[in-house]
Amino acid sequence: MTDFPPSEQAESDLEYQNRILIGVSRTFALTIPQLPDALQDVVGNAYLLCRIADTIEDEQYLGVERKYQFAESFIRVVAGEEQAEHFANELLPLLSLDESSTNPDELDLIENTPRVIRLTHSFTPGQRAALERCVRIMSRGMVEFQENSSLDGLADLPELARYCYVVAGVVGEMLSALFCEYSKQVAENEELLQELAVSFGQGLQMTNILKDVWEDRKRNMCWLPRSVFADAGFSLAELSAETTDQGYQQGLIELIGVARNHLENALRFTLLIPRHEKGIRRFCLWALAMAVLSLRKIHAHPSYRSGSQVKITRRSVKLTVIIMGRLASSDRMLSLLFSMFTKSLPQTRQY
Repeated sequence: MTDFPPSEQAESDLEYQNRILIGVSRTFALTIPQLPDALQDVVGNAYLLCRIADTIEDEQYLGVERKYQFAESFIRVVAGEEQAEHFANELLPLLSLDESSTNPDELDLIENTPRVIRLTHSFTPGQRAALERCVRIMSRGMVEFQENSSLDGLADLPELARYCYVVAGVVGEMLSALFCEYSKQVAENEELLQELAVSFGQGLQMTNILKDVWEDRKRNMCWLPRSVFADAGFSLAELSAETTDQGYQQGLIELIGVARNHLENALRFTLLIPRHEKGIRRFCLWALAMAVLSLRKIHAHPSYRSGSQVKITRRSVKLTVIIMGRLASSDRMLSLLFSMFTKSLPQTRQY
């Protein structure tokens, strides 16, 4: 890798970060630029750190013990206790290149971990602490859950909540901490924001779990809670593409209701952000709106057998971007829209 003077090196690393974001997530590459300038670089970096942790978890040819080793190694790298070059050189040759595991952009990201980490270590102590905590909890939690994963699903709703926390809720906490450090006005509601951030993350993650049920089963995984389906008279162990059991669809409806309630908390989180912080609000609203639209599709087509069958259209995404952009500062209109678009969805008191 070419050696640059410190200022040129930082600029080069930032250019790489912005470029690779487009490759590993077009959605975040679209939403992160909505944030205030003071937040864009650190949030973009945080996403890449989470993606590296996720790449370790997703690699199908790595055994659980090796995943634990690499997860702990990455935690030390982020904390500045281990060289990023050593981590990348050890992991990269072990990653496979196929549709079900690691794609070329993710391989590129792992190879360039040192560039990502140099940016991580350039942030403020408060920002670094938030990122390090997120990576530590996520990395350890994901491997632990994967070690115990099966097609039988998770035990119950509390275990689902714990899973959603380590893969998404902790990200919400990190973002909340970054937002609060950025703005004293945001920080006035820090305690409530941190609480709602976990629920926000669970709502988004549950939506992804429901959307990806069939893709996850191809990887011999299931993140649905057994107890919810057992109460409806259906066993997840019997789930197959030929399943027509009403108990399965009843279980889906129950989970849609749980996710919908968490997304209502996501709206509460967003409305606690001062109205003049339209960029932060847009960042949150786009994720919230697309999750609501996805839940509506899943609810309308409970017999779907592929995530592509309940994927929201590009037209819907474009409309979401336009509408949320225009209404970002209107609490009343945002609350009205949420009520309108979730009216058809089931509700439940269970969390």
